[in-house]
Amino acid sequence: MESTVAQKLDAIYNLQQIDSKLDAIVKVRGALPEEVQDLEDEIAGYETRLDKFQKEIESYEEDIKNLKESIKDSEKLIKKYQDQQMNVRNNREYDAITKELELQDLEIQVAKKKIAEAGVKIDQKKLDLDDLKAVMDDRQKDLDLKKNELSTIVAESEAEEAKLKADREKAIKKVEDRLYKSYEKIRANARNGLAVVMVKRGACGGCFNTVPPQRQADIREKKKLIVCEHCGRILAGVEDEIVEEKPKKKRTAKA
Repeated sequence: MESTVAQKLDAIYNLQQIDSKLDAIVKVRGALPEEVQDLEDEIAGYETRLDKFQKEIESYEEDIKNLKESIKDSEKLIKKYQDQQMNVRNNREYDAITKELELQDLEIQVAKKKIAEAGVKIDQKKLDLDDLKAVMDDRQKDLDLKKNELSTIVAESEAEEAKLKADREKAIKKVEDRLYKSYEKIRANARNGLAVVMVKRGACGGCFNTVPPQRQADIREKKKLIVCEHCGRILAGVEDEIVEEKPKKKRTAKA
């Protein structure tokens, strides 16, 4: 059965009322959810850097290990050449072995220099690692505080939020798809999240621009969907201002 325009307006306005209540709950949380997310991202970045530092240290340690093995190999060759030098037959063989000894001695010196340089780099990386861990610990404390604060606020409104979300699901089913898509689009672009408003005191309840009397009359009839010509919000109805009559002053008889 096709819904009337009035029914469509009532359904979409009811959805707006629910969403406004949900928005109010989210507003109480303020920037906390974003702050928690930012801190989590920041700590994840530190963890990546921490892992990088650790791998660099392991790489330097592996280089030192290989260089020490190279030194041992050179020392073995030196001993071998020294033994051979004792049994040379001529000067040419002696000179050749001497050059090999000098070469291996140079290899050892270069390796020791590289070991010392790698050691300095490891020490620096370990200092960087300690500094980064200290920063991480501080940020983790901040994150724990923010999370606890957010959890407390969420817990206070958890039941209400769950009920409103359930109500919202029911309300959506009463709104036709095309109208719901338009509603969501308007809501996304509206600063205060209002896509459906009433005309109050002759003005749009969203942007507060004046709505002409004839247009107000059309809105009251609810025969077609009417949007504000200034902000594009759906105008669901007109709230008539109730004017209370002031009691008449009693005239006192003159003596």
